[in-house]
Amino acid sequence: MGRRSFLQVGMVAGLGLTLGDFLRMRAQGEIKNYESKEGKAKSVIHIFLPGGIAHQESFDPKPYAPVEYRGPLGTVRTKLDGVEFSQNLAKTAQIADKITVCRSMTHGEAAHERGTHNMFTGYRPSPALSYPSFGAVVSHEFGPRKSMPPYVCVPSVPNEYAGSGYLSSAYGPFSVGSDPADGNFQVKDLVLPGGMTVGRFEKRKTMLQKVDAHFKSLEKADALDAMDTFYQRAYSLISSKEAREAFDMKAESDKMKDAYGRNAAGMRMLLARRLVEAGVRMVSLTYGGWDHHDGIANAINSQLPPFDQAFAMLIADLEQRGLLDSTLVMVSSEFGRTPKINATGGRDHWPKVFSVVLAGGGIKKGSIYGSSDATATEPDEHPLGVEDLATTMYHQMGIVADKELMAPGGRPIEIVDGGKVVKELLA
Repeated sequence: MGRRSFLQVGMVAGLGLTLGDFLRMRAQGEIKNYESKEGKAKSVIHIFLPGGIAHQESFDPKPYAPVEYRGPLGTVRTKLDGVEFSQNLAKTAQIADKITVCRSMTHGEAAHERGTHNMFTGYRPSPALSYPSFGAVVSHEFGPRKSMPPYVCVPSVPNEYAGSGYLSSAYGPFSVGSDPADGNFQVKDLVLPGGMTVGRFEKRKTMLQKVDAHFKSLEKADALDAMDTFYQRAYSLISSKEAREAFDMKAESDKMKDAYGRNAAGMRMLLARRLVEAGVRMVSLTYGGWDHHDGIANAINSQLPPFDQAFAMLIADLEQRGLLDSTLVMVSSEFGRTPKINATGGRDHWPKVFSVVLAGGGIKKGSIYGSSDATATEPDEHPLGVEDLATTMYHQMGIVADKELMAPGGRPIEIVDGGKVVKELLA
């Protein structure tokens, strides 16, 4: 019997259940303990655009709406009949036959922090419980692969909701720590300190193991378990030639770097491709700042073209390497922007409807799912909630979203509460 099962059995008396009651409930599905098995999506690259990118100036333009709704930018035709993107997505328009754009994403949180919580956890925020991020759940369910961390944040952990929540901190993200667009990019935690030989490194590892064993005989706590897990994964990383090479951007050709773009968007997405190719299960990547209350035209014209180039190249590169079918790419933001341009030429917070983009990992290709109304004010067809998006993503990875994990105090909490798999999004 594993430690988790032992704790579950020890917990049932406090719930007024006999062991027989507990086992019967679990067998009948009242206590859900499904086993996760790898699905079509072996990895996920979650590209998050913090601040709330305007759907009207990106994936859901309204060229026939009145000018105060339409905004200042033009559009570009895509490879899909009758479908247009904003003018700064010309390269993405040419790979529109490989992606699905969901134009009916919706939730009710207009504050940055709360919207971000939704899009990183699949839950509305609660003062009573800290929920784990998508990456932490993936780490919990599958663990490391090929000596690589299961969950990596590029360039760093973007917010407090990207962490492990009520799960052990052992399932938290590995942070790259610096921007791969920097000329001297290096993940410092993968390099032995100056003067440290492999022999000395192994000797210190043995000594640390003896110290850990002593303290574990005195106290058993999550902090110790988590620290032990961190140490073991750190040793695996440092001692793994393949792991070090995955983070080595110098191994990429100048031609490939130019194709992605030698900027934050390009180098972060190139590193993400390298990481999933090496075995990372989930890469959480952020780019830009999209809180454009003022001067939205200039801001979008500046930030979106690098994204456009990098994203289109990422999809093409994954496909060329035979990785697109096994890698789910998701582009999201915490919410969209108001239907009308405001007095300072920007748009304000608007969670009622916005767009997310999905590609690969068994997702339908060349599709527009749902729609917003004529002024991009609210969903017109097939509203897509946070729970359904999260459940669909987990389903593609082989995780049953209503499986129950144990929160502090032995309280069972579903990975996602109330979501369904949106079959129309699947190939």
